[in-house]
Amino acid sequence: MKEPGRKEEANLPPCPNPNCAGSHVVRNGSHRGRQRYHCRTCKTSFGETQGRPMDALKTPAKEVAQALLIVMRGGSLRAAEEITGHKYETISVWLKRAATHAEALRQVLARDLHLSQVEIDEFWSFVHKKRGQLVSLTRQNAGDAWSKTGTVASSWPAPVAR
Repeated sequence: MKEPGRKEEANLPPCPNPNCAGSHVVRNGSHRGRQRYHCRTCKTSFGETQGRPMDALKTPAKEVAQALLIVMRGGSLRAAEEITGHKYETISVWLKRAATHAEALRQVLARDLHLSQVEIDEFWSFVHKKRGQLVSLTRQNAGDAWSKTGTVASSWPAPVAR
Protein backbone atom coordinates (compact mmCIF):
# COMPACT_ATOMS: atom_id res chain seq x y z
CA MET A 1 0.00 0.00 0.00
CA LYS A 2 1.34 3.41 -0.90
CA GLU A 3 1.96 6.14 1.62
CA PRO A 4 -0.54 8.99 1.79
CA GLY A 5 0.59 12.09 -0.09
CA ARG A 6 2.99 10.20 -2.38
CA LYS A 7 2.28 9.33 -5.97
CA GLU A 8 3.11 5.87 -7.18
CA GLU A 9 6.18 5.97 -9.46
CA ALA A 10 5.58 3.39 -12.17
CA ASN A 11 7.55 2.64 -15.32
CA LEU A 12 10.60 4.69 -14.41
CA PRO A 13 13.74 3.82 -16.39
CA PRO A 14 16.72 2.28 -14.59
CA CYS A 15 19.80 4.35 -13.84
CA PRO A 16 22.14 4.29 -16.89
CA ASN A 17 25.25 4.47 -14.70
CA PRO A 18 26.87 0.99 -14.86
CA ASN A 19 28.56 1.56 -11.47
CA CYS A 20 25.28 2.36 -9.71
CA ALA A 21 23.67 -0.54 -7.87
CA GLY A 22 20.74 1.55 -6.66
CA SER A 23 17.38 1.85 -8.31
CA HIS A 24 15.99 4.95 -6.65
CA VAL A 25 15.10 6.98 -9.75
CA VAL A 26 12.74 9.96 -9.58
CA ARG A 27 11.33 12.35 -12.16
CA ASN A 28 13.34 15.56 -12.50
CA GLY A 29 11.40 17.97 -14.70
CA SER A 30 11.62 18.17 -18.47
CA HIS A 31 13.86 19.73 -21.10
CA ARG A 32 12.43 20.67 -24.51
CA GLY A 33 9.38 18.56 -23.80
CA ARG A 34 11.30 15.42 -22.87
CA GLN A 35 11.14 13.95 -19.37
CA ARG A 36 14.33 14.08 -17.26
CA TYR A 37 15.18 11.71 -14.40
CA HIS A 38 17.52 11.76 -11.40
CA CYS A 39 19.06 8.80 -9.59
CA ARG A 40 19.16 9.57 -5.88
CA THR A 41 21.72 6.84 -5.26
CA CYS A 42 24.53 8.05 -7.55
CA LYS A 43 23.21 11.60 -8.22
CA THR A 44 23.14 11.02 -12.01
CA SER A 45 20.73 13.08 -14.11
CA PHE A 46 19.58 11.59 -17.42
CA GLY A 47 16.91 11.74 -20.10
CA GLU A 48 14.45 9.05 -21.12
CA THR A 49 16.30 8.32 -24.38
CA GLN A 50 19.87 8.34 -23.04
CA GLY A 51 21.90 5.41 -24.32
CA ARG A 52 19.37 4.50 -26.99
CA PRO A 53 20.15 4.43 -30.71
CA MET A 54 18.51 7.73 -31.56
CA ASP A 55 19.45 9.62 -28.40
CA ALA A 56 19.39 13.43 -28.60
CA LEU A 57 17.83 13.69 -32.06
CA LYS A 58 15.60 16.67 -32.72
CA THR A 59 13.59 14.78 -35.34
CA PRO A 60 10.69 12.68 -33.97
CA ALA A 61 11.52 8.98 -33.70
CA LYS A 62 8.59 8.07 -35.98
CA GLU A 63 10.06 10.08 -38.88
CA VAL A 64 13.53 8.59 -38.32
CA ALA A 65 12.07 5.07 -38.27
CA GLN A 66 10.15 5.74 -41.50
CA ALA A 67 13.31 6.90 -43.31
CA LEU A 68 15.34 3.93 -42.03
CA LEU A 69 12.63 1.47 -43.04
CA ILE A 70 12.66 2.83 -46.59
CA VAL A 71 16.42 2.24 -46.83
CA MET A 72 16.23 -1.15 -45.10
CA ARG A 73 13.55 -2.32 -47.56
CA GLY A 74 15.88 -1.69 -50.47
CA GLY A 75 15.16 1.96 -51.20
CA SER A 76 17.98 4.39 -51.85
CA LEU A 77 18.92 7.33 -49.67
CA ARG A 78 17.58 9.63 -52.41
CA ALA A 79 14.24 7.80 -52.39
CA ALA A 80 14.05 8.14 -48.61
CA GLU A 81 14.89 11.84 -49.01
CA GLU A 82 12.04 12.38 -51.48
CA ILE A 83 9.50 10.49 -49.38
CA THR A 84 10.37 11.89 -45.95
CA GLY A 85 11.62 15.36 -46.87
CA HIS A 86 14.86 14.94 -44.89
CA LYS A 87 18.23 15.37 -46.61
CA TYR A 88 20.00 12.18 -47.65
CA GLU A 89 23.06 13.25 -45.64
CA THR A 90 20.89 13.35 -42.52
CA ILE A 91 19.39 9.94 -43.27
CA SER A 92 22.93 8.61 -43.78
CA VAL A 93 23.90 9.86 -40.31
CA TRP A 94 20.81 8.16 -38.84
CA LEU A 95 21.77 4.94 -40.64
CA LYS A 96 25.30 5.07 -39.22
CA ARG A 97 23.93 5.62 -35.71
CA ALA A 98 21.44 2.80 -36.16
CA ALA A 99 24.16 0.42 -37.33
CA THR A 100 26.06 0.91 -34.08
CA HIS A 101 22.94 -0.18 -32.22
CA ALA A 102 21.65 -2.79 -34.68
CA GLU A 103 20.29 -5.22 -32.10
CA ALA A 104 18.52 -2.49 -30.12
CA LEU A 105 17.04 -1.11 -33.34
CA ARG A 106 15.77 -4.56 -34.32
CA GLN A 107 13.96 -4.83 -30.98
CA VAL A 108 12.41 -1.36 -31.37
CA LEU A 109 11.25 -2.04 -34.94
CA ALA A 110 9.80 -5.43 -33.98
CA ARG A 111 7.90 -3.87 -31.08
CA ASP A 112 6.72 -0.73 -32.93
CA LEU A 113 5.56 -2.66 -36.00
CA HIS A 114 3.68 -5.15 -33.79
CA LEU A 115 5.24 -8.14 -35.50
CA SER A 116 3.79 -11.38 -34.15
CA GLN A 117 5.66 -14.28 -35.76
CA VAL A 118 9.06 -12.88 -36.48
CA GLU A 119 11.65 -14.52 -38.65
CA ILE A 120 15.03 -12.96 -38.01
CA ASP A 121 17.23 -12.71 -41.07
CA GLU A 122 20.74 -11.33 -40.87
CA PHE A 123 21.88 -9.03 -43.61
CA TRP A 124 24.71 -6.65 -44.32
CA SER A 125 23.78 -3.00 -44.27
CA PHE A 126 26.19 -0.86 -46.19
CA VAL A 127 26.67 2.19 -44.01
CA HIS A 128 29.89 4.12 -44.46
CA LYS A 129 30.30 4.32 -48.23
CA LYS A 130 28.97 2.69 -51.35
CA ARG A 131 31.33 -0.04 -52.55
CA GLY A 132 31.98 1.67 -55.88
CA GLN A 133 33.24 4.79 -54.11
CA LEU A 134 35.75 3.10 -51.82
CA VAL A 135 39.26 4.45 -52.20
CA SER A 136 42.57 2.88 -51.28
CA LEU A 137 43.05 5.28 -48.34
CA THR A 138 39.92 4.07 -46.54
CA ARG A 139 40.13 1.94 -43.43
CA GLN A 140 40.01 -1.80 -44.00
CA ASN A 141 36.61 -2.15 -42.30
CA ALA A 142 34.98 0.99 -43.76
CA GLY A 143 31.77 0.40 -45.58
CA ASP A 144 30.09 -2.51 -43.86
CA ALA A 145 28.16 -2.87 -40.64
CA TRP A 146 26.41 -5.96 -39.32
CA SER A 147 22.70 -5.55 -38.81
CA LYS A 148 19.58 -7.67 -38.25
CA THR A 149 15.94 -7.15 -39.08
CA GLY A 150 12.72 -9.08 -38.75
CA THR A 151 9.61 -9.57 -40.84
CA VAL A 152 6.35 -11.41 -40.53
CA ALA A 153 6.40 -14.54 -42.68
CA SER A 154 3.07 -13.71 -44.32
CA SER A 155 3.79 -10.05 -45.08
CA TRP A 156 6.31 -8.20 -47.28
CA PRO A 157 9.57 -9.93 -48.22
CA ALA A 158 12.64 -9.68 -46.02
CA PRO A 159 14.92 -6.71 -46.81
CA VAL A 160 18.22 -7.58 -48.41
CA ALA A 161 21.20 -5.23 -48.63
CA ARG A 162 23.00 -5.13 -51.94
